[in-house]
Amino acid sequence: MIMALGSAWKHMSWLYYQYLLITALYMLEPWERTVFNSLLVSVAGMAVYTGYVFMPQHIMAILHYFEVVQ
Repeated sequence: MIMALGSAWKHMSWLYYQYLLITALYMLEPWERTVFNSLLVSVAGMAVYTGYVFMPQHIMAILHYFEVVQ
């Protein structure tokens, strides 16, 4: 169990380092990295929320337009 947690932790930290390298966040200071990650999470959260709230209405409008649903 302990070995599995250590292996999972090592894999997660490798993924985090890959994220830092791909997005070039390794060049930023810690506070700048925090601001960027906060903005990224908030924009992603707003996109998911908007999709959850408005997509059913748009899908129903499309289905009504093509007369799939009456």
